[in-house]
Amino acid sequence: MRKFDEATRKQQAEDIAAAAEKRRKKREAGEKQENMPRRGPHGRMAPGEKARDFKGSIGRLVSYLGKYKIPIIIVMIMAVGSTVFNVLGPIVLGQATTTLANGLAAKVAGTGEIDFATIGTILLAVLALYLVSSLLAFAQGWVMSGVIQRLSHQLRCEIEAKINRLPMGYFESHATGDILSRITNDVDTLGMSLNQSVTTLITSVVTIVGIVALMIYISPLITLIALLVIPVSAVVIMMVVKRSQKYFFAQQEFLGKVNGQVEEVFSNQNIVKAFNREDQALSDFRRDNDTLYTTAWKSQFLSGLMMPLINMVANVGYVAVAIVGAALAIQGAITIGDIQATIQYVKNLTQPMSQLSQVANQLQSMAAAAERVFEFLDEREMEDDAADAKPFPARVESIEFDHVRFGYDPEKPVIKDFSARIEAGQTVALVGPTGAGKTTMVKLLERFYDVNGGAIRINGVDVRDYTRHDLRGSMSMVLQDAWLYSASIRENIRYGKMSASDEQVVRAAEAAFADRFIRTLPEGYDTRINEDATNISQGQKQLLTIARAVLANHDILILDEATSSVDTRTEALIQQAMDELMRDRTSFVIAHRLSTIRNADLILVMDEGDIVEQGTHDELLAQSGFYAELYNSQFAE
Repeated sequence: MRKFDEATRKQQAEDIAAAAEKRRKKREAGEKQENMPRRGPHGRMAPGEKARDFKGSIGRLVSYLGKYKIPIIIVMIMAVGSTVFNVLGPIVLGQATTTLANGLAAKVAGTGEIDFATIGTILLAVLALYLVSSLLAFAQGWVMSGVIQRLSHQLRCEIEAKINRLPMGYFESHATGDILSRITNDVDTLGMSLNQSVTTLITSVVTIVGIVALMIYISPLITLIALLVIPVSAVVIMMVVKRSQKYFFAQQEFLGKVNGQVEEVFSNQNIVKAFNREDQALSDFRRDNDTLYTTAWKSQFLSGLMMPLINMVANVGYVAVAIVGAALAIQGAITIGDIQATIQYVKNLTQPMSQLSQVANQLQSMAAAAERVFEFLDEREMEDDAADAKPFPARVESIEFDHVRFGYDPEKPVIKDFSARIEAGQTVALVGPTGAGKTTMVKLLERFYDVNGGAIRINGVDVRDYTRHDLRGSMSMVLQDAWLYSASIRENIRYGKMSASDEQVVRAAEAAFADRFIRTLPEGYDTRINEDATNISQGQKQLLTIARAVLANHDILILDEATSSVDTRTEALIQQAMDELMRDRTSFVIAHRLSTIRNADLILVMDEGDIVEQGTHDELLAQSGFYAELYNSQFAE
């Protein structure tokens, strides 16, 4: 495996940085990009990302803050007060220096003594100013933190409520990492940026205005010299930022790539090893890691130059102020204390200037995060349940699919014309090739989606005339992908019926043939499923989800490849349990292994969204048609 030499890495870094700079300029110009907005690893918002609608996002955020306007006004008053008291400190302290200098001069001349009483009074006044400033800063930080946390809490509550109102199509068309990022990272970024930017913006502006005003009061000439530091510092900052920004963009881009590679390879080690791709994975990682190294050190080095250069400019300003101030003091135009205060002000002036530049970046990050949160909150929701929703029947007597038409994209129908009638207690099997629309029909029955045409009726009533809560409350579902959450096995089974007793949980596990393996675990039913549910096998997970459905005990049972992850012997046992479970219930079974649905009351054979055959197992075999071909292909010698 070849290694990249230094020249290669530098050239690649330059190319990547140039490309990143080009993309950045396009974004700033507002040109439409083909790719999605730049994201960091796991869908996170990358640092420096800008909002597409800065004013709109900030305006909406301000409206959210409207309910907290009184605390925010209090924060502003305390921030201004804290800054004013802090700015007054140097000029008052300068009076002590002047008093001390005059006392020394008088003592040397033999005309007086040092007035320590006055100096002590002035120093106590300075102490009081700084103490009050600190107390106000602490108080405004405490109040602002409370406001931000309440705002973050409100946004998270709205997001959580929004999730339950979103259609299934949203979750199937958006990356899980991106959705989680909006709930966690974006809300946190919004809160932190808002907390820092509001108070920093106020204190920085008040500090600059106060310092400039007091410097002008002391000496307009010295103020003019000191203010020359600002444009020179700004030029230095612009020069450094212009050269370093492209490397920062490239650094974030390759940081995302490296993190993505690590996550993919780590979570799929069995696949990587099975196909002997360790060397290729390592090569890919080293390639991108080398580029990340090159862009990272350049960006960090250039950004690290900023403060030394600014300090150098500031030090030149100090020297100039000291020279001019000394000349004015000799002429008697200003006092020694005024020179001291001016030098302190010059030093303090650079800090709020740099803080304002940081606030600009924080505001961009805040607006981008707010835009992503509000974008999520503005997503189209499920249609509301009918205002005059009918009560769900106590018992399901019939289910009718009446010329159902549906497509996830209405222009590309998946179900073209599906009609069937199922009576209470029947077991209906949906079979057919992959993509025939079997699972889609189940999603339509549960109203994860609504039909584009035709109707689905339960007891003669369109399912859209029932509430989703009542409709889904009549169904138990076991999916091909077993889902368990991080809790005990007992709690995972009880998810099907939260009010169930421990005895009912055990009986459900026994019916699903899960009790035996559960009791072999170290803590039995109290064994905690880890975050990824990797401490039990896939087949065992499937048994637990079946036990969950047994416990729920609903009228309609949906089994979507429920035994796909268990061995043949366990499958036979589960089939016995399923036969007992499906008795007197209306059951829908989606199966690729046709041996599991021989006893179904009705088999619907689907192909390309239509029913091509229907009947019992024996009837369909006798027709020697599509079903017979599928069945015989599974048992061909």
